[in-house]
Amino acid sequence: MSAHVYTGPAFDAVDIIRIKRDRGTLSADQVAWTIDAYTRGAIADEQMAALNMAILLNGMDRAEIAQWTTAMINSGERMDFASLRTPAGAPMATTDKHSTGGVGDKITLPLAPLVAVFGVAVPQLSGRGLGHTGGTLDKLEAIPGWRADLSNEEMMRQLSEVGAVICAAGAGLAPADKKLYALRDVTGTVEAIPLIASSIMSKKIAEGTGALVLDVKVGSGAFMKSIEMARELAETMVALGKDAGVNTVALLTDMSTPLGLTAGNAIEVEESVEVLAGGGPEDVVELTVRLAEEMLQAAGVRDADPAAALKDGRAMDVWRRMISAQGGDPDAALPAARESEVVYAPADGVLVGLDALSVGVAAWRLGAGRARKEDVVQAGAGVRMHAKPGDLVRAGEPLMTLLSDSPERFARAKEALEGAVTIAPEGSRPASRLIIDRIS
Repeated sequence: MSAHVYTGPAFDAVDIIRIKRDRGTLSADQVAWTIDAYTRGAIADEQMAALNMAILLNGMDRAEIAQWTTAMINSGERMDFASLRTPAGAPMATTDKHSTGGVGDKITLPLAPLVAVFGVAVPQLSGRGLGHTGGTLDKLEAIPGWRADLSNEEMMRQLSEVGAVICAAGAGLAPADKKLYALRDVTGTVEAIPLIASSIMSKKIAEGTGALVLDVKVGSGAFMKSIEMARELAETMVALGKDAGVNTVALLTDMSTPLGLTAGNAIEVEESVEVLAGGGPEDVVELTVRLAEEMLQAAGVRDADPAAALKDGRAMDVWRRMISAQGGDPDAALPAARESEVVYAPADGVLVGLDALSVGVAAWRLGAGRARKEDVVQAGAGVRMHAKPGDLVRAGEPLMTLLSDSPERFARAKEALEGAVTIAPEGSRPASRLIIDRIS
């Protein structure tokens, strides 16, 4: 479907700014004109920056957020999966997952093929990492030959034949969001919940899936540091999804500790393959299975057993087909960092804290992430953890291994890890739970 053309009344950008500055409410036409005019270049960046700051400080009501989201969807094309059919010829249900980002969050990799095992199509449009949070596409691009950029036709064919695709969103999907996101990033307005919610949901609704599960991270390594803010964001996004006719549910999940035992690109692919082979860290398996259950339930599939499909190899079979369909070699050796340095446990006891933000920043500084969108990542860089909170550790034993092609990066990575580790006397227990709440 092509972009919607705005034909309503015109307004003045300064008047729009004043309304939000003075805690007023924008009409549907005012919102639609604002997004259309900014996308066309008729509103200057400095004017939109002022409006974004007014929204950050004064908020938006539910109707305004819904209208803002709709206007961003209307700035580009909408995808349509109605033509997808099961082998028996019945319409194929579609479902998707979005994570608000974290450290070691490789869940999409095993999750998409796992859900596809049960005959539900998973069109997973993903992004690249920026700062301390890793990007799904960066991880998969560590696989030799794998490509992220697919045409809509290639995507539809792969969904029909394989059932799952993980790829980059096309340039035509919510172009207003791309422009707005770049502006928010440099004007201190990224944290505005109405703008975060509309940014995420405009892309997901335009993507056209029938069901959506949101993984809203909470904690030091997450965008949302407090449960209250995470809950507000989750409730706003669930409401936007339901208003648009998308069956939407959200889980609040802990990101005070990294997920799994790896933070990087190739090493996270390696860990994801372990999960698909029936092993892998308990927290990665737990969250993968729980999200799969939510996605399948939202798509109308009952009595599925995702845990069994991980154990018996069915999910691995879909993974191999999915990687091959996008030019990747699932049997190829993954890139490995040329240099490594070990961080040792400072004392005996129980590891009760491993700060996610510190580990994420260390991986970023080692070369696994980027400071600017145009930066190149090192496929083999990252942090391999040898213990998780709850594990017994001994002084002088390896706690983490730092990986990089650039040994001069180790010093700054170790600086990021200062204070990241908390060791308590034997018998202590870490106070955290992976899945905090469910919002529907």
